Parts: sequence; structure tokens; C-alpha cells
Amino acid sequence: MAAYVLVDIDIHDPAGYEEYKRVASPTVHQYGGRYLARGGRTEVLEGSRVPARTVILEFPSAEAARAWWDSPEYRPLRAIRQRTAETSMILVEGA
Repeated sequence: MAAYVLVDIDIHDPAGYEEYKRVASPTVHQYGGRYLARGGRTEVLEGSRVPARTVILEFPSAEAARAWWDSPEYRPLRAIRQRTAETSMILVEGA
């Protein structure tokens, strides 16, 4: 069953975050993931949550998503993201 990683990012170091984006993308693909949305325009339809930047990743399974998130390839990149942006990230299993 597919699984989705939903990310809300508030970037405070744009140059550092650009480097993160460049090096993180290959790790997503390495673990079977793909980008469904990556920072496109957002519109609030209901509620008060206004995301700064939204990223949606799709993986073949929740296990694959977790394997990517905790992989030796991604762990040091995660530290770059955490240093350059405030992030909220959730894993959602598909229907």
C-alpha cells in the first residue's frame, strides 16, 4: 500500500535549503519515492493552517518511507534540513 510523507517547511536559510534540496532528491528516488508536490502554490480552502512550503512524497509503502527517513544516506541530509528550516513531517498510509 502506498504511503505519503507530508511536509510543511518554513525556511530560514534559503541558500542552505537549496543545497539540501539538491542532495536530498536522489535519496528519495533511491528508496522508491517520488515527489508529488514540491513547493508549489498553496491555497487554504478551509481552516487556519497556512503552510510556508509544502512537499508531498509518495513511497511504495510506509516501510519504504521510514527506511528512507532513517537511512544512512538521508540522516546527514536531515540534519541540513533541520539546520536550515523548521519542519513538520507526517507519514500517512494510502487507502
